[in-house]
Amino acid sequence: MKQSVYSARSIRRLLMASAAISAVAMTASTAMAQDLVLDEIVVTGSRIARPNVTSTSPVYSVGAAEIEQQQQPEVEKILRILPVTVPGDGQNVNNGTAGVSTVDLRGLGAQRNLVMMDGKRMTPYNQAGQVDVSQIPVALIERIDIVTGGASAVYGSDAISGALNFIMKQDFEGVEANYDFSRTGEGDGDIHSGDVTIGANLDGGRGNVVLSMNYSNRKGVLFGDRPLGQLGIVTATGGGLSDFQAGNAPAAPPAGCGGPGSVAVGGSTTTLPTRVAIAGGPGLGQFRDDGTLGANCGVFNFNPFNYYQTPLERYGATALARYEVNENIEAYGRFSYSGTNVRQQIAPSGVFGDAFFVPLANPYLSAQARTTIINAANTGRIAGSVATAGSFPNWRDLNNNGVVDQADDIRLSIRRRTVEFGPRSTTYDNNAFQAVFGLRGDFMEDWSYDVSFQRGESDRANVSAGYTNVANIANAVNAVSTTACRTGGSACVPINLFGGFGSITPGMVGYSSATAIEKQNYRQTIASGVISGPIAGLVSPFSEEPVSISIGTEYREEKASTTPDECLKLAPASCLGGAGGNTLPISGGFEVKEIFGEAIFPLVADKEFFKALDLETAYRYSDYDKTGVNKTWKLGLTWAPVEEVRFRGSQQRAARAPNVSELASPQRASLFNALRDPCSVANPAARTDATLRSRCASTGMTLAQVGTVEDIVAGQINAFSGTDLVNLPKPERADTTTVGVVLTPDLGVLKNTFISLDYYNIDIKDFIGTLAPQEILDSCYTAGNTVECAKIRRVGGTLTLPGSGVELFTTNLDYLRAEGLELAVAFGVDLEDLGVDGDMGSLNFALNANRYLTSESLSGPQGTVLDCLGRYGASCPGGGGIGSPTPKTRWVQRLNWSVGDLMVGYTWRYMSSVRIEEAQEAETFADFRKIKAHNYIDLNGSYDLFEGVRVSASVTNLFEKEPPVVGNEAGQTSANSGNTFPSTYDAMGRVFSVGLNVKF
Repeated sequence: MKQSVYSARSIRRLLMASAAISAVAMTASTAMAQDLVLDEIVVTGSRIARPNVTSTSPVYSVGAAEIEQQQQPEVEKILRILPVTVPGDGQNVNNGTAGVSTVDLRGLGAQRNLVMMDGKRMTPYNQAGQVDVSQIPVALIERIDIVTGGASAVYGSDAISGALNFIMKQDFEGVEANYDFSRTGEGDGDIHSGDVTIGANLDGGRGNVVLSMNYSNRKGVLFGDRPLGQLGIVTATGGGLSDFQAGNAPAAPPAGCGGPGSVAVGGSTTTLPTRVAIAGGPGLGQFRDDGTLGANCGVFNFNPFNYYQTPLERYGATALARYEVNENIEAYGRFSYSGTNVRQQIAPSGVFGDAFFVPLANPYLSAQARTTIINAANTGRIAGSVATAGSFPNWRDLNNNGVVDQADDIRLSIRRRTVEFGPRSTTYDNNAFQAVFGLRGDFMEDWSYDVSFQRGESDRANVSAGYTNVANIANAVNAVSTTACRTGGSACVPINLFGGFGSITPGMVGYSSATAIEKQNYRQTIASGVISGPIAGLVSPFSEEPVSISIGTEYREEKASTTPDECLKLAPASCLGGAGGNTLPISGGFEVKEIFGEAIFPLVADKEFFKALDLETAYRYSDYDKTGVNKTWKLGLTWAPVEEVRFRGSQQRAARAPNVSELASPQRASLFNALRDPCSVANPAARTDATLRSRCASTGMTLAQVGTVEDIVAGQINAFSGTDLVNLPKPERADTTTVGVVLTPDLGVLKNTFISLDYYNIDIKDFIGTLAPQEILDSCYTAGNTVECAKIRRVGGTLTLPGSGVELFTTNLDYLRAEGLELAVAFGVDLEDLGVDGDMGSLNFALNANRYLTSESLSGPQGTVLDCLGRYGASCPGGGGIGSPTPKTRWVQRLNWSVGDLMVGYTWRYMSSVRIEEAQEAETFADFRKIKAHNYIDLNGSYDLFEGVRVSASVTNLFEKEPPVVGNEAGQTSANSGNTFPSTYDAMGRVFSVGLNVKF
């Protein structure tokens, strides 16, 4: 394998010019002290290795030193704070987590960035093609390269928003062990993590083997463990805010209307005791502990049961090996395994508005409640909202006397929180492995080759427990005695949903509860080959370096399946109460055959005002068996008028082919976020606006129901999602533009100075996704769009009953766009050069900042542009992420002081202010319409006790900045929970960490 020798100064400038910022800056004084011998360099974003290559696209690098300082066992937490990302799934996502960690570049969705290890694709964990980055061994990371913008021409599909390349340490020799422990200032949230890495060179350095093993254990922190999470705060009205600000416990409901979790305001209308309504008819009120039925008197405080930090246990191992068979052949391989167990928990299950025929002779109905229901039903019978006929009958006149009485059945919509069952939980048991084998080497003088085969597989088992079995409850309420049901057989135990806490006995729990299991599998197979080298006879007359090219081919197969048990498959919402929808089997995949090529043309070198002028091109032809041909390309130019100044720019066509989920998902029901039903009692205009009333009636309501039916519950609505098999989505395509300048001036006392400023514009056409439910509702009822009206399904006139909802089938939408500026600054200072007496060491400064100029999407020509720039809400961002806020400006600034064996430093994290989405502003409490700018200061330090032993410590959120309060309905549930955005803002408070590193 050829090597080239360069001065450390040249190499330093080279690395800096190829990255937005390099963690090498933190250890620059060591690197500057000697000449280095390096292999020819491959910059992420290109497959061509050259000794003086620089990237035409911005590359943001995070080095091992920076990673060690943060003392984080997972790279997701490290990447989350970077200005180039918004939070994805991770340790602070509870209701909506998949039990994994993902990275979301630019807020365009984790499915739109490509994740690699040493330039090889990592195996996704799910049908959406997303990679669980928690399986990456932190101890082996040399650096993380993040390429801005499309890289599809170089790496293939999925690299629309960029590519993340985890570069592993090469030629590790010896033994290194790490242990880190962190705990919050409240004395909880403990995280233990440790790893051991063993490596050795073989046969005089011709080979190397490395084995790294890691373990992590993370304890959960409940909402109820923090004052902010102890009660639900209503985004629309601010209900509960004053109690939080005063430090009061949640206000109790009136006497006789209670039980564990019952509060007066700030909670769910699925509560304890039960609320009831005649299905498709009027609300009847709420039961009391004594079984009487009166006005609504309380709600359920679901907050304390949820997690701010989900518990996790993970084991992992990674083995790397290489061996030079001869001077032209090197064999290499990698094998990795990760086993992760994550537990998500939410409030107790219940009956969430499901409609059941209940005998009015049910023994658990008190005489007063029975009379109240009968009187309301007979009034509704006259008004037309209670009937035995039609598409949704809600009365069975069993004695055929034309009057609702005790002999009849009435269909009731029931909301009862089954606290007796305990909390709901889903445990995600994830097992993943990947094996890579290859041969690489040199041939024909300066040419090289790399041929590889890789296979990866992810197996997951998701166990949901603590849920009600809705199908069995339908049998259990269909009873006229306390010992037997009219349906369900001898195993059925009648249930009392009409009393207070404790009215559901253990025997009733045994019949009416459910546990469900879902299994998922993902398999990826890749074979690839590439050759690269210079074309000796093709040299510009103004340069001595020849054109370098890379040509290759790749075959990739992706297959995935989901196997739910019978409970999960039960339509329309599974047998699990409050699970959000049923799950149907998925089995699908795709194959792609590709050829690709790159070329770098050194046009001018070492001329006046043209220290270097290079042209870079790339092209990829991809043939998918399901969606046809993709053609992607790249054109880039770098110009260095002098050594210290380099301009760069690129224009790329990127693409993302539909993933397995988008190609093969069956149509199913699940819960999505929405603001309100415009045709419900929550909208006064529905009772007065003739045009609106007519539109409401056209979607399955009677005029008598318009303005009287219940509104959607807890900001969520049923939605029918899945693949439209008649019109499969076509690939997304993106036009990506980047333009920037890199400065590496000699500023005397400021050493290794690096400044870069880059502009990027990522414009995605035909992006694959779904309309937001509220977008469909507003398009129908406000704009009168009959196409969108046809997507609304009402049951009994409402959008709250099972089977109701909106259609959100996967399709190609109009566009998704992110535009902004990136700034990076780095330099070092020897304090002696500033006149400081004695050996006081050096300072190293680094700044990374991102300024969004555009963050928007458009669903279709008849829609409205969704502007998420500096916004948060139920629809933002629009690219399929978890819904984290998008501040216009973010930066991370670090300063480290190193003297002898001691290093101390700080990190300043900044996020500018954000506002609620414009469409939500009128219905949001005034104090929750804006989140102020947030500043966090973190401290870190390390000390070498003696050779090979280092201790470290850090404090994040030093000044214990409180998270913003916005209530629970300001954004998507996965991002907005515990009355804040816990993945974006520090909800855990101050966190202390200590660590020990031993090398020998």
